[in-house]
Amino acid sequence: MATTPRPPEAAHEDSRGEDAVREDGGKDDRPDMLIKLEERKRRHAERGIVARVLVVIGGVLLILAGIVLSGPGIPGPGFLLVLLGLSFLALEFDRAERLLAKAIVWADKAKGRAESASPRQKVLTAVLTVIALGAFVAAAILYDIPLLPV
Repeated sequence: MATTPRPPEAAHEDSRGEDAVREDGGKDDRPDMLIKLEERKRRHAERGIVARVLVVIGGVLLILAGIVLSGPGIPGPGFLLVLLGLSFLALEFDRAERLLAKAIVWADKAKGRAESASPRQKVLTAVLTVIALGAFVAAAILYDIPLLPV
């Protein structure tokens, strides 16, 4: 299930903001974020070397901060910072672009599954989430689990 990004000339967005189409006239079935990433990467390649180096440094710093914030007992949006840093690095490095493309495709499929879930499934998921959260709070109280770092 490897998804490889197409070259920038393979898809373009209609001037009215319509769905992207391939050069052969067919509808581009990739997530919008992948199409936008290709356009950003093309524009980024035209920037000067200083701006490109700063983007790489910023991407590395965001990933490092995300890793630190993902540690146990440290509150913060670690996973989101890693993805943001990866999106910076994807402008320069193909490997980062492939990783980001996989994450985007995975998120798009998850969004589609969530949207197509029946109301019964949505209610059941909400109920199970509340039960799991309640079980965690009960365990924290009963077993004196520290929730904040001391």
